[in-house]
Amino acid sequence: MRTTASTIVKGQGPDGNTEPAQGGNVYTDPALAFQHVGLTFENGTQALDGIDIAIRPGEFVSLVGPSGCGKSTLLRLAARFEQPTAGTVSVATGKLGYVFQEATLLPWRSVLRNVELPAELAGVDKATRRAGAREALELVGLSGFENHKPAQLSGGMRMRASIARALTGAPELFLFDEPFGALDEITRQRLNEEVSGLYRRSGFTGVFVTHSVAEAVFMSSRVVVLTGRPGRVAADIAVPLDFPRSPESRYAPEFGAVAAEVSAALHDAERGATRIEGRAA
Repeated sequence: MRTTASTIVKGQGPDGNTEPAQGGNVYTDPALAFQHVGLTFENGTQALDGIDIAIRPGEFVSLVGPSGCGKSTLLRLAARFEQPTAGTVSVATGKLGYVFQEATLLPWRSVLRNVELPAELAGVDKATRRAGAREALELVGLSGFENHKPAQLSGGMRMRASIARALTGAPELFLFDEPFGALDEITRQRLNEEVSGLYRRSGFTGVFVTHSVAEAVFMSSRVVVLTGRPGRVAADIAVPLDFPRSPESRYAPEFGAVAAEVSAALHDAERGATRIEGRAA
């Protein structure tokens, strides 16, 4: 389902709900909302213009678009690392998790001590923070690697440790800034499945930046396509596929149909056009 740039669809959460939002174009209580958001940097570069996106609690939404279109900037706005120069960004929770493009682990600390670092900085006592770190490592499949240093891990394992570190804060809103872009395809697909499993079990709201159409469709209840700079919403596409999604679902005709729709919208977005009900505007 493709919508206009100003319409918000309810999409599908881990409960499989794909019904349209009641009462029109906005959610009553979004977990994250960008309303008429624009951002122009001090050097005059306009990164974003007129962004309207509302994400309901429990959705997993992927952002795709040409390089430099402002996908990562939207995450930084949600995390308050940046402030918009126009419009408003509303976040319903202070419990955020953020996974960056790089694992950003401290090389001199063990995996366990890296994962417990946020709780340590927050003043949590050692026994409590260590128990939380071990639980998070178990969730991402790194039990047994607690005493390893980051250099002893593969790229995929380092990213798992980064995700575990973010999980220790029990995030209600989880922001992923293209975390798997540098990994090989097999590792990437495996981590897609693992993060999707965490999403179903934990029930957080997820926002995932990626350049991969297949990854976006597999992970998400909705895919938002942005135009080239300045980033605008070109299309907002629901993914009507049930969770959980098996690896084989990538080869299903329904998956291919959604991927084709996202690809078509992305092709138009690269030219700066906005898709409205299948027509270039």
